[in-house]
Amino acid sequence: MRILVTGGAGYVGSASVEKFLEAGHDVTVLDDLSTGHRAAVAAGAALEVVSYGDRDAVQRILEGRRIDAVLHCGAKSIVGESMSDPAKYYRENVAGGVALLEAMRVARVNRIVFSSTAATYGMPDRTPISETDPVRPINAYGETKRSVEGAIRWYGHCYGLRSVILRYFNVAGATRDHGECHVPETHLIPNVLAAAEDGRELNLFGDDYPTPDGTCVRDYIHVEDLASAHLLALEATAPDDIRTGPQSGPCEPLICNLGNGSGFSNRQIVAASEIVVGHPIKVKIGPRRAGDPPVLVASSARATEVLGWRPAHTDLVEIIGSAWAWRTANPAGYRD
Repeated sequence: MRILVTGGAGYVGSASVEKFLEAGHDVTVLDDLSTGHRAAVAAGAALEVVSYGDRDAVQRILEGRRIDAVLHCGAKSIVGESMSDPAKYYRENVAGGVALLEAMRVARVNRIVFSSTAATYGMPDRTPISETDPVRPINAYGETKRSVEGAIRWYGHCYGLRSVILRYFNVAGATRDHGECHVPETHLIPNVLAAAEDGRELNLFGDDYPTPDGTCVRDYIHVEDLASAHLLALEATAPDDIRTGPQSGPCEPLICNLGNGSGFSNRQIVAASEIVVGHPIKVKIGPRRAGDPPVLVASSARATEVLGWRPAHTDLVEIIGSAWAWRTANPAGYRD
């Protein structure tokens, strides 16, 4: 396949590009480098420094490079920022997402995998969450992702767009060459490891939840497992693959959750990190954050049944160990 990866210079995108190249595919990275890193683009991939919201430029790239399928990872994804500046998230995620779909429609590129989020479910009624559960986001980030999912669905009905939508919570770990490097960093595992590095106190939000140790439980999947899911999903969008619709006519998105099966608590994250780094990590328990559910875990039964996806990395110490190995090998992150 000739694959275009939006956000391919970011954490999730760069690991997926690495996987695609290993599988022998031709890859073009589309990234404006506003949060991505030029040095994160794997050797062997072409880089186009363009926003996916620039419809005309994207159309020219799709046509010029004869792209077969698109992996859309490029989106703003900080929940707190989405609530303080929702206009930015509607402009970047929704307007930009529709511009990408329009460029694909005009260029006759009819295959997309959308790397979405389980934040579309909001406050779930049960766990593990299945794809048939209600979609009702509680923040602007989740709402904008749901909006793009809706656009993809209607492009499938009206234009025959073949699509897979993947929903997941937290991504962690690192490949040999690609790790997590965000500014600011809002994810728990890299913040725990940063606290381990500089000896500062880590703040955990609440220890009185109805969970085994009182702290929130969250789903984590290794970034390599997510990359594998992206590749399987792209393969499922092939024109003769009935999983994503008939060869012509209306198509319905294949929606799959991704998860590790049980989830890990915040205290388990800290304990596993202490094993990895070899020393205690200072922790302070703060008040609960508003809107934090006790447990968020997704069922990946459909992804297993339909895509043949199973997470290969389910051990928490292994996941965190890979992130630590990348951090210690790259103390300054990416050198752009």
